[in-house]
Amino acid sequence: MNRVELALAAAPLRFLDAHADDPAAMLDVRTGPAPKILVWHHEALTALFRQDPRLRHPGSRSLAPLLGPKSMLWADGARHAAYRKLLGAPLRGRRLRAYHGLIAQAAAAAIDALGAGTVFGLAAWTRRLALDIVARIILGEADPALLRDVTAWLDHALGSRRRALAHRFLRGGLPASGAELDARLVAAAKADPRNLVSPLLTGHGGLGAVPDDELRDQVVSLLFAGHETTASATAWTLYWLTRRADLREAVLSELAATTGDGSDPAEVPVLQAVISEVLRLHPPVEVAGNRALPETAELLGRTLPAGTVLTPAIYLAHHRSEYFPSPHTFDPGRFLGRRGVPEGYLPFGGGTRFCLGSQLGQLEIRMITTALLRRRALRCVNPRAGVAKLRGHAMAPSARLRVEVVACRD
Repeated sequence: MNRVELALAAAPLRFLDAHADDPAAMLDVRTGPAPKILVWHHEALTALFRQDPRLRHPGSRSLAPLLGPKSMLWADGARHAAYRKLLGAPLRGRRLRAYHGLIAQAAAAAIDALGAGTVFGLAAWTRRLALDIVARIILGEADPALLRDVTAWLDHALGSRRRALAHRFLRGGLPASGAELDARLVAAAKADPRNLVSPLLTGHGGLGAVPDDELRDQVVSLLFAGHETTASATAWTLYWLTRRADLREAVLSELAATTGDGSDPAEVPVLQAVISEVLRLHPPVEVAGNRALPETAELLGRTLPAGTVLTPAIYLAHHRSEYFPSPHTFDPGRFLGRRGVPEGYLPFGGGTRFCLGSQLGQLEIRMITTALLRRRALRCVNPRAGVAKLRGHAMAPSARLRVEVVACRD
């Protein structure tokens, strides 16, 4: 491991902050015959995403042991396209309406448990709720005991940065879920013919009948990617709304002007701008998936050999002052009243790996935040704990961050 790799492993956000405004917007992580390069120059990322179908997509060294070798995240070619077609269609556009009631019900139950005077860990609360929602979508009515065991496994693997590094570098990788938990996950996936993954069992759609080990990897990938990132962004949204009275009052005013549940972003433009800025300042993941060049290529005047691994650096792009002046300042005004996506803004990646659940995740954040603000008044107990901590590649608030319910509005 070289100096750059060591810095990225030991103190990733501090290291990245020091390089956001590097003129080249490219950083060599590893040299040699198969280099690895972080890329956050917008022009280079546009070119990279345009070439995505021709590139290989090697798995993450840290997450591959967790998600499994057959995860769709590492698939290429026709098989990857088939997975996206089967699983992506229900997660966007009008078909998201099917999940409104499910999200509202899960949020209401979680909020019911928050009585006046309750002090709770914000990141843990949003993580439990997001897992409950995504598990119902992926598996159907998931056994609460199963979800508790999944949570315990992920917390053991990712809940402590120091422990995660020890697993990765001293014990050969993050801890596996285990045969017993895997069998329960596969059984749950097969139990409900109406759940999201049921098409994987039919043999249609270009995949054939997906074997149990591959089904396990897709279920774990969807559960992990579908709740860790949404939970983190929801927690940050609530954190900033407890810290910024002006934004909180603006959101409450727009909620008072509608009976909607937050599902329509046009009804809550301030809330949507807050979420968009959360996704910029604290992107769901700090890097997108690796891309490997199948042949020698030119990128921003550099000749890169076949086998070069290029990693889109979302966090760096979002903190580059050329794209976002005062990049460490939380300013939802960047997104109010504008059309289109700002240059350098890519919270959900791009190309053929653009996040399948981007629309669902934002829907959840809006609906959870709307329901919670309407029913509870919150106060951040220890705002200095509002610092970013990595769980895998997800950028969550510190587990120490606490919020108090100061009043119930029911």
